Amino acid sequence: MITIGNCSGFYGDRFSAMRDMLEGGRLDVLTGDYLAELTMLILGKDTLKDPTTGYAKTFLRQVADCLDLALQRDVKIVSNAGGLNPAGLAAAIEALGTRAKVAYVDGDDLRGRLDSHPDALTANAYLGAFGIAHALDAGADIVVTGRVTDASVVVGPAIAHHGWKRDSYDELAGAVVAGHVIECGTQATGGNFSGFLTMSPQARARPLGFPVAEIAVDGSSIITKQDETGGTVTVDTVTAQLLYEIQGPLYLGPDVTTDLTSIRLSEVGIDRVAISGVTGTPPPATLKVAVNSLGGYRNSAEFVLTGPDIDAKAAWLRDQLDAELPIGPDYTWSTYRIPAPDSPTEEGAACILRLSARAADADAVGRALTAPAIELALASYPGFHVTAPPGRPSPFGIYKAAYVRRDRAPETVHLPDGSTYEVPSPLDYAEASRTSAEASRTSAETSRASAETSRAASGVTTRPTGATPRPTGPTPRPTGATPRRALGELVYARSGDKGGDANLGLWAPQWRPDAVVEWLLDTVTPEWVRALLPEAEDLAIDITPLPHLRGVNIVIHDLLGEGVAASTRFDPQAKGLGEWARSRIVEVPAELSPEELL
Repeated sequence: MITIGNCSGFYGDRFSAMRDMLEGGRLDVLTGDYLAELTMLILGKDTLKDPTTGYAKTFLRQVADCLDLALQRDVKIVSNAGGLNPAGLAAAIEALGTRAKVAYVDGDDLRGRLDSHPDALTANAYLGAFGIAHALDAGADIVVTGRVTDASVVVGPAIAHHGWKRDSYDELAGAVVAGHVIECGTQATGGNFSGFLTMSPQARARPLGFPVAEIAVDGSSIITKQDETGGTVTVDTVTAQLLYEIQGPLYLGPDVTTDLTSIRLSEVGIDRVAISGVTGTPPPATLKVAVNSLGGYRNSAEFVLTGPDIDAKAAWLRDQLDAELPIGPDYTWSTYRIPAPDSPTEEGAACILRLSARAADADAVGRALTAPAIELALASYPGFHVTAPPGRPSPFGIYKAAYVRRDRAPETVHLPDGSTYEVPSPLDYAEASRTSAEASRTSAETSRASAETSRAASGVTTRPTGATPRPTGPTPRPTGATPRRALGELVYARSGDKGGDANLGLWAPQWRPDAVVEWLLDTVTPEWVRALLPEAEDLAIDITPLPHLRGVNIVIHDLLGEGVAASTRFDPQAKGLGEWARSRIVEVPAELSPEELL
């Protein structure tokens, strides 16, 4: 068994976490995930100002503080904090003057090499874990990478420790699942968890502990946390993270295709959840590439509407500005809700109306936007004021996913002794295409059969999944549904972003009876989601039943437009989408009324 901890889920996570984890208990490896689609855009902008940057500077400061402690405790450190410049980060670490052996992995950076995106600000292929494993096998104390998959920083150490081969697909898939659970830090121990009220006051009173994965030679794992830390690890907190930012039953990675429908979870102790049964098949023949391009400039103004006649005030303001704003920019007005009547506070009697604008030219959304808005201060609706003075236009990026053959992104390991190692491709390209297609078909058939078997055992009927066009008739309602309840009375949720798509996972908590799971699997269709979330009524929706996880995964395509950095949506990363869904009122069968379930 290898014990792997995590100390970072994003660039900006708790600075003290690296030292806390090193001092908190026995670890073999400490990992950190610092990259996201938005982070790559930020690092890309950094390199425009200074080409020697492009890596997570926070990580370097953490290492400066903690590397000697890691060496004393014989804990390896593996992180993707290298971003766009892993060589620069490795050199900066070596300049600290420690005795640590530093290795780095690159080859992911495809800027200027994609015919489809020749002017991309960033273009990074998602590399795998075998380069990391080779660096550890060669004696590296610390390994930094560019854009590997988030789970690879966990899978690589597991490969090195257990000696797995390229075709150890089930073992690799199991490690991918463990890596996916701990990659986002405290989201696995109670952070962003719908069931936070079930956590003890003591668990919520102290900072949440970062997760730890104990990975066995067969790829199974136990998710836990260090003693005397806050938070909790339960089947539900682990399920929440498993349903985070996935897009279907097959999790395609550079080393293995993981069948998410095969995952089994069980609690094996206090703050200990076992993951078992995970199966894998060969990886696809191509690598995904995250591409960020500069999209233009944007700006906004927020108007405060207070008291009575909110709709009329908003309509007058919009009529006035529509006549003055320049033609050209893309304008978006936010929605708002009517404040409660007879509010005892002024803030409670107010709401916000936001005007956002995007254009290729900064001047078009500069004073051309803000001057007409502010000039209405004494000439518009009663109570006119804004939340802040007008700001300057800011650049935004557009995210796109591309795909390349593996030979377009050769993975190179730079070892502590100055030598390099070219990581071989997992499969011959022609064979990879054939094998991957066959494996995907077989895995999909296995997934469907597994889901049908599980649901048949509980009387649930299987239905086809996938993108479904918007219905032309009225939204169907469950037969026999009478009580109307908030969805959150029955299920938990976790949501997030994948480029312009929003991911939403819904599952029945462990303490709910299986009847809730059956209802959820039977009820959630694209039409039902569109009725639940009217903002998605014109969008394609994919539904993936995951009966072993007691839930479903939902992908709402294009809800976030051209990606987080370009989105003008109120919640551009869809972080609150799940909680909005839980607040919505739905019809449920009488036997599932919460009063009947207690």
